[in-house]
Amino acid sequence: MTLIDTHCHLDVAAFDADRAQVLADARAAGVASIVVPGINARGWDQLLRLCASDAGLYPALGLHPLFLDRQAETDLALLEQRLATANPVAIGEIGLDFHAKDADRSRQLALCQAQLAIAQAARRPVLLHVRKAHEEMLRLLVETPVVGGIAHAFNGSLQQAQRYMDLGFCLGFGGMLTFKRSTRLRRLAADLPLPAIVLETDAPDLSVATHQYQRNSPAYLPEILNSLAEVRAADPAYLAQQTTANASRLLGIGAASGPANGTF
Repeated sequence: MTLIDTHCHLDVAAFDADRAQVLADARAAGVASIVVPGINARGWDQLLRLCASDAGLYPALGLHPLFLDRQAETDLALLEQRLATANPVAIGEIGLDFHAKDADRSRQLALCQAQLAIAQAARRPVLLHVRKAHEEMLRLLVETPVVGGIAHAFNGSLQQAQRYMDLGFCLGFGGMLTFKRSTRLRRLAADLPLPAIVLETDAPDLSVATHQYQRNSPAYLPEILNSLAEVRAADPAYLAQQTTANASRLLGIGAASGPANGTF
C-alpha cells in the first residue's frame, strides 16, 4: 500500500535527534509522500531545505493562527515572494482557532483572509487549521474562494463537512480516529463520501491510541488507515488507494496528480 501523510510537521525540533530514522520508518510503513506545513515565516527556510533533500517531502507555507506573536507585518509579502521561488504545494497551515477565550479573533480573521487572497491569486489549495470556528471559516471561504484544500484534523459536523466539500475541500482524519471514544468523529468518517477523505498524522502531535501521550510519527499512518477501514467496514488496501488518489489529485503530487474538481 502507498500512503500520503497530508499533514506532518517533520521539520520541527521534536524530530531533530532522529529525523532520518523517522522518515525511514515511515517509508517502511508505506508512507511514500509527506506534506510538511509551515507555521511561521522564521521556519520556512529550514522547512524548504528539508523538503529539497527528499523527493517524497512536499512543502506548504503559511502563518498559523496560534503564532501571532511570532509574526511580522512583512510576513505576508514574504509569503508571496516564496510562492514565486519555492513552489509549495499549498498555503498552510492557516486558519482560525477560537478555542481560547482570549483569542485575538480580529487579528486571526485578518491574517487568514489575507492568506486566502494570496492562495486565490496563486491558485494554490490551502491547509486549514480550524478549531471552534468552522462557521467563521466557511464564511471567509465564501467571501474569498480558493481552488480547494484540506480541513485538517476535521472535527465539525456532517453539515459543515458538506459545505467544505461544496467548496472543493477534503477533510483530514488523523490519530483521534483510532480512539474508540471518538464516537462522533468515527461516525463522521463512516458517513462521508470517500472522495472527501484524506489521511494525516499531524506528527509530532495528536498521536494514535497505541502511542497515546508519546510523540506521533508518520510511520503510524497505517493505524489511522486501519481505523478508517474499521468504521467503514472496508478493505484497507482499497481505502489506501482511494485516499492516496484524493490527496494526489487535490495537492498535485504523485501519480494521480491534477487539479481538484471539488465534486464529491
